[in-house]
Amino acid sequence: MFFDARKNHQRLIRRAVSAALASVLIPLAANPAQAASYIRVNLIGYQSTLSAEAYLMTTSSISGETFAIKNASGSTVATGNVSATSGKWGSYNVYPISFTLSTPGSYHISVSGTVSANSPPFSVNTTSNLYSQGVANALSFYQNERDGANYISSALRTAPGHLNDANATVYKTPAFDSNDNITSSLSATGATIDASGGWWDAGDYLKFVQTHSYVVALMLVGIRDFPAQMGASSNSDFTNEAKFGLDWLQKMWDDNSETLYYQVGIGTDFTNANYQSDHDIWRLPQADDTYGGSDSTYQYIRHRPVFVAGSAGSKISPNLAGRLAADFALCYYVFKNTDTSYANQCLRSAEHIFDLANTSPGTLLTVAPNDFYPETEWRDDMELGATELYFALQSGGLPSGLPHTDPSYYLQQAATWAHNYITGPNDGSDTLNLYDVSGLAHFDLYRAITLAGNPSGLAVTQSDLLSDIANQIQTSVSQSKDPFGTPWAWGSSDTVSHEAGLSIMAREYYSLTKTGSYATDARRWMANVLGANPWGLSFIVGDGSLFPYCMQHQVANIVGSTNGMSPILSGAVVEGPTNAASSGSLDGMVTCPPNGEDSYKAFNGSGAVYKDNVQSYSTDEPAIDLTATSFLMFSWQIAGAPATTP
Repeated sequence: MFFDARKNHQRLIRRAVSAALASVLIPLAANPAQAASYIRVNLIGYQSTLSAEAYLMTTSSISGETFAIKNASGSTVATGNVSATSGKWGSYNVYPISFTLSTPGSYHISVSGTVSANSPPFSVNTTSNLYSQGVANALSFYQNERDGANYISSALRTAPGHLNDANATVYKTPAFDSNDNITSSLSATGATIDASGGWWDAGDYLKFVQTHSYVVALMLVGIRDFPAQMGASSNSDFTNEAKFGLDWLQKMWDDNSETLYYQVGIGTDFTNANYQSDHDIWRLPQADDTYGGSDSTYQYIRHRPVFVAGSAGSKISPNLAGRLAADFALCYYVFKNTDTSYANQCLRSAEHIFDLANTSPGTLLTVAPNDFYPETEWRDDMELGATELYFALQSGGLPSGLPHTDPSYYLQQAATWAHNYITGPNDGSDTLNLYDVSGLAHFDLYRAITLAGNPSGLAVTQSDLLSDIANQIQTSVSQSKDPFGTPWAWGSSDTVSHEAGLSIMAREYYSLTKTGSYATDARRWMANVLGANPWGLSFIVGDGSLFPYCMQHQVANIVGSTNGMSPILSGAVVEGPTNAASSGSLDGMVTCPPNGEDSYKAFNGSGAVYKDNVQSYSTDEPAIDLTATSFLMFSWQIAGAPATTP
């Protein structure tokens, strides 16, 4: 079911390893004849008093090797035996190193004997001290992705972009050929809308309801469930950022005419005209409003088209309908006490959109062209939308004019869609990410059933939901078979966001059952994202001592550094390892890495490739949907469980 969301993008990120970090990549051997050996750790660190794992990678075969853990003063604080091999990765044998440390501080692991290696330093501390900065970095990423007049000034952002979006012409969805090129002139509907604001989708400047609706849902769930980490009382308050995303979605949904607009900008070329698209040029966002002067070649850069999903009152693709209903229902829940009028409009929009869902769809509407985000599952979105509408209605204080006011109506709808998903064609084929939100929907529906007093007659039981969460997790783990314990195969696509999503699902399952190894699994899988992986780097920018330097992101490439020093696009989650690196250059692109070196090539294996290079969008492009599971993953680790049941 899962596809690489960005395989067809015609775009291109950067890298140069600093001297201070070079030792992470160069084998620390006692003499040149020894095997190449490395120790991979969670570069942010590990929670004190809890079991943890690092991994020794070596081209040799060993047995009975010992390790020592040393503190910042160089004193040995723990020793032990390296475990038996967990498998092979490329030319390396992998050996887990299990340990538990209690005293907060900085440490490193040393192996010396048949093979020799030192780990990078890592911290041991409380979860709040370890991971709160990761939540803050994620918030910073979205703030730097802001489009329109309400941008936030930073070292990377010095001017607003795409102000012309405030008066954007609406077009019908164009036709595409097999190469995703537009086959005819765009057909205007005669309407114009204010499509300004919102976040750029990725390293480009396109804006999609498809990805926005996913991100906003996860933000609002985080604000609701983890107020001390993401709410108004936290040091990383996502409330304004979530509302920024909601404001744009409200512009893209005209509730009065019941019309959905789903995209701003184009990323592919025309077969019959020389119009440049977003992916054809490399520039800062503030350049676009006047780009090329009056040259018609750049008219869709200066005046970006908006695509309409259908005529007024027409049925809505259920993936978009379900997620938008969830967004606006969560909007009501979060803002009803602080911005009642806004919240009431959100709830009306949520119910209207949910009622317009096309529940007998063909190809799902995602973006134009569909191949950019070829989603195939939608029952999970309807389950999530109905569940969040149940919580909204259950919370009371409802506005007038709602089509439905009985919370049980939406509870029954949610259970029905959960049943249809579980018994449907895609069950167990994906995990929490943009393309499948059942990992979140099942958890919230379980809690909704509890809040409702576990009524009889629903299409699913809480046991059904638990079983399906566990099935998704175990199916992914069994298919991965990774010696680092990674639950999603590195050679697939959007690997980092999937692993963060699986960490969330494991925490969800443990919070509901308090059984099994799921809490330990969640920590291990987070560590895989943060450096305990074959390449030894964190795939989240700024989280840990080594991370992608050469992202395919125009602002980060043009304005940011190429060596990991400030300014960087902190919090950005890249696509991560996949089955192939991409290439291709555009004028204005800052070469990164400057020397063209592929520092991570030696660690590719088992069908997986990672390349930190500005040209490799397939491995090194960040995106708003990829980053969305990170802030929930960190919040779960810090809090352990939601603060309250909605």
